[in-house]
Amino acid sequence: MSKPSDLVQGTLDLLLLKILALESMNGWSVSQRLRQISGEVLQVSDGSLYPALHKLEQEGWITAEWRASENNRRAKFYALTRLGRKQLEKEAANWDRLSGAITQIIKLKEA
Repeated sequence: MSKPSDLVQGTLDLLLLKILALESMNGWSVSQRLRQISGEVLQVSDGSLYPALHKLEQEGWITAEWRASENNRRAKFYALTRLGRKQLEKEAANWDRLSGAITQIIKLKEA
């Protein structure tokens, strides 16, 4: 499974913003959804996930509130803000540009 250090700088932010654009959820659920959607390829440790969520909150891209989880435990739930939605659009466009450029290089025919 990929670790955050395997990801291009800033990719974790993009992935977290996208997952939270789908629905508000707690950190554990974000981690599980990332694993599920990626077909078990991407897994993020708590040591990378929570600092990244905290950073996104400080940037104003997500909000957080304490609520009861499905198993009735107190958990911090994160939601995308309007500013976060704009940032997601920027980050997704940048990812498309970067991944397209990398794909072009990888597809070069070898001599």
